[in-house]
Amino acid sequence: MNYATDSHIGNSATARAKKTKTASCTARRVYALDAETQGRQRGAKRQTKVSACGDATDGFLKVSFLPILLENKTLQACQDISKMESDFYASLDSLAGHYRIMPMATRHFEYPLNMALAVWDLEEKLKKSVENFSELRVLQDSHSAYLLSEEKYSTGTTLYYIPIEPIYQMLREPKHKQNAHLLLSVCSYLYHIADVPYFRQQASYLYWLYEMHRDWTEEEQDREENERYIREFDKAEFIGDCIEKKIFNRMNLEVFEGRLKGFKSLDAFDKQCLDIAKKAFALFTDYPNESIFRNAPTHDEEQDEETESESIGMEKYISFISDTKGWLYESIEEGINNEFNEYGAMDEPTIIKCFDGRELTENSLDFESRLFNLLDDMCALLYNYKQNENE
Repeated sequence: MNYATDSHIGNSATARAKKTKTASCTARRVYALDAETQGRQRGAKRQTKVSACGDATDGFLKVSFLPILLENKTLQACQDISKMESDFYASLDSLAGHYRIMPMATRHFEYPLNMALAVWDLEEKLKKSVENFSELRVLQDSHSAYLLSEEKYSTGTTLYYIPIEPIYQMLREPKHKQNAHLLLSVCSYLYHIADVPYFRQQASYLYWLYEMHRDWTEEEQDREENERYIREFDKAEFIGDCIEKKIFNRMNLEVFEGRLKGFKSLDAFDKQCLDIAKKAFALFTDYPNESIFRNAPTHDEEQDEETESESIGMEKYISFISDTKGWLYESIEEGINNEFNEYGAMDEPTIIKCFDGRELTENSLDFESRLFNLLDDMCALLYNYKQNENE
């Protein structure tokens, strides 16, 4: 879904004065970023990789063989080809054992056809057998040649913003107080353990955006509805501080299991809340100390600013937020889309595995897969709260 505009962040007075729509056919529980980003493009689905078509042998020769040789020119210059092949196949055996795949027999082919064919075969099998497989590369250092695999969880260029105002509303409604308490335990887990940023924390990306948009709004002295817009900021800050105090209390984690066992599900909304809480508690149990940023890509501190600014950090698209409806959010969202359109890529949870003879640490993206599914469900539930209530 495309929300992008041509104006740059901070230059649109119209967006700040926009009234809330009474109904919108484009409303979603989470909001996709603009697909037409500058630089390397991304979409809701993982980018389609070039693959063979027709006869497998023809596909290998036309698509995979030449790029591999071009990307690994240093391998062709290696004087000790026999040692390089030996190292490569030792690495291949290690990779095949790790991923439990049966590689094609290629040793009888001459160099470099043998290695290129082996890599093509591995890529095809990894795409089918490894859920988050992203890329396979052949590398060479001063001692040996080896394979490197990359696994990446695709976030689908989505803003994972969890609105807390619906929970505040539930706390004030006797019918939904038990729902609110259960969701406070979920939020407390996300806040303390999963390390999801909170928009009232000064170090968070959204805190800066709220402050900036508030300053712009206060500068619009001639607007008739300026005072009403300022009250929206006051409301967001008040509710944000109120809910943060509640989820900051670790007692929510201590009573999490008890709240689950004592929860009485009476309707579809209750069942949704219970299912989400069960997912969160299972994550809390299985991964009691894991942060959502544990496999975030790392950037070299010596990178120049131009290179470093090409990627959107995970802390920018994952956060608690006041609400995901109304004029204030529309204003914030437009600024986000305008800023993000200046980037060429998004940081996503990534695991790099080097099959160079050293022992591999047991690591997977199971935690990230489950956590992002939880965030998706949480955003959906809270975005549709009033709608569910009126049905």
